[in-house]
Amino acid sequence: MTLKELLDRELFTVLNRGDDLEKELTKPFCCDLLSIAMGKAPAGCVWVTVMANVNTLAVATLADVGCVVMAESVRPDDVVLGKAAEQGITVLSTDLPIFDAAWKVYCFMTNESKRND
Repeated sequence: MTLKELLDRELFTVLNRGDDLEKELTKPFCCDLLSIAMGKAPAGCVWVTVMANVNTLAVATLADVGCVVMAESVRPDDVVLGKAAEQGITVLSTDLPIFDAAWKVYCFMTNESKRND
């Protein structure tokens, strides 16, 4: 699934549309510890977190994640969104808990939409 295909499903609110919409998404990844995400986030992953700060964007760039999903109704401030725009990082938002958001992504990636309720 590409980032564009995920965005087209309108599952999450788009806070910043990044530069590479054709980026291939690999898997959902849940983590709120930036040091762990820096070393373990797979390239192209859909990173679901509640960490809405500029350091999250730095880790997203270093790990080459596909996009960042802010879960649990967390919203980054204007400074963070400005930095995301500057760096071309796609940032999404959802009211869902972290696991539920990642599960939705997983179901779409594996075509298990019937289990996506």
